[in-house]
Amino acid sequence: MPLVATLITDPSNPILSPELANRAANGVSAQVADWLAQDISCDLVLKDGVSRDDAQTAIADALDGEPVDIVIQETADRKKSLLIADMDSTMIRQECVDELAAEAGVYEHVAAITKRAMNGEIEFESAMCERVALLEGLDLTIVHQVLKNRITLTRGGKTALATMKANGAYTALVSGGFTLFTDPISEIIGFDEHRANVLGHRDGKLDGTVIEPVLGGQSKVDALNELTAAHGLSVDQAMAVGDGANDLGMLKLAGSGVALHAKPVVAAEAKIRIDHGDLTALLYVQGYRKDDFAGVRE
Repeated sequence: MPLVATLITDPSNPILSPELANRAANGVSAQVADWLAQDISCDLVLKDGVSRDDAQTAIADALDGEPVDIVIQETADRKKSLLIADMDSTMIRQECVDELAAEAGVYEHVAAITKRAMNGEIEFESAMCERVALLEGLDLTIVHQVLKNRITLTRGGKTALATMKANGAYTALVSGGFTLFTDPISEIIGFDEHRANVLGHRDGKLDGTVIEPVLGGQSKVDALNELTAAHGLSVDQAMAVGDGANDLGMLKLAGSGVALHAKPVVAAEAKIRIDHGDLTALLYVQGYRKDDFAGVRE
């Protein structure tokens, strides 16, 4: 099956000039076959017999450290019919539990646990329970303040979802975070459904517990299997995106598993690595042109 190398850079820093693209193409003895977005993304169709690893190395050497992502995959069946996405540090730029911890005055402690859990150094479920216990007594109204004042969407998310949905895809936000956040955020971005942990509370305050079962990495794999089965799809027809160790299972299982600005352990093992582009990279990976993007405001 022929391979295509997609070059992608940050739309806010569109440095993929024709000269740079041709330099990359010459490095792997290919041609610039298709510009998906001028100065942002293009496809190089690779010659038969060139391996992914050799092509990756040759293109990276030719680019010589320029901030351009390289995605190499088979040309067939690039467009996916299901998108399953992580929330924290993926669809949004923050970790919600850390932002709640800041309001509770325990940010440094909780953020340190979050970092270790996302790096895969400690088990996610127990780390979640430990962090939530430190939020006991926090007023539920704080959640609305955090959403309003601390949470920002990752650029390109609305466009990616709107475009995939316009082309028939189903989208799910599957988070190890909390429904108090996935509920409004999934609606804002445009997801068809969301799944996350439920925080225990009484008398308008968090009680320091997570309602069982705690949703971690295995729950994301289960969600991917359940959603593909429900929609009559294979896992090869799914795209998953995330950044943390609890996302790695679904990233490996999905046909296109995208590590977006991910932790090192995740970036090293995911099928696709996006270090520079925003969430519109999900569309370029699938071969969408910028002219195909659904018109939404971000």
